Parts: sequence; structure tokens; C-alpha cells
Amino acid sequence: MEETIQLIQKTLDKIRPFIQRDGGDVEFVDFIDGIVYINMKGACQDCMLIDSTLSDGIEIILQEEVPGVIGVKLASQMPKKEEAI
Repeated sequence: MEETIQLIQKTLDKIRPFIQRDGGDVEFVDFIDGIVYINMKGACQDCMLIDSTLSDGIEIILQEEVPGVIGVKLASQMPKKEEAI
């Protein structure tokens, strides 16, 4: 799992300059059950093309370069952790 996370971060580092050119950035948050959770920052945070950037850009590249990645979602869509009783 740690190797997969390192490969995800390395791949995001390759993508990052293209996102930064448009005034944004991408931040890795977690990898759970094949889904990479990220935060979009800067100009990308409220961009109306964010869905396209995720699915047509970041997701495709991560799926091609990192075995086990089946999707990319925003960190705000992460499953809630069970609270201890």
C-alpha cells in the first residue's frame, strides 16, 4: 500500500506543473479501496471545469500509471469514518 501511495504522489508531481500553469494545484489526501482522494487548490478549487479535470485528466493518468487505482474523487467525498462508541 505504501508503494502505491508513493507512486500516486510521484504521478501527481508530474501532473502538478500543468495544473499550476492555470493557477491551481492538486493535493493528495488519501487512497481508500482503489479511490484516490485529492483536494484541488487555487484557481482549480472553484473552477467549473473541475469535474473534467478530475475525470478526463487526473483520473485517466493515475489509472494508467498506478496499478490498483480505479478512480479519483475530491476529499469532500471521502467516506465518513465510523465513530467510536
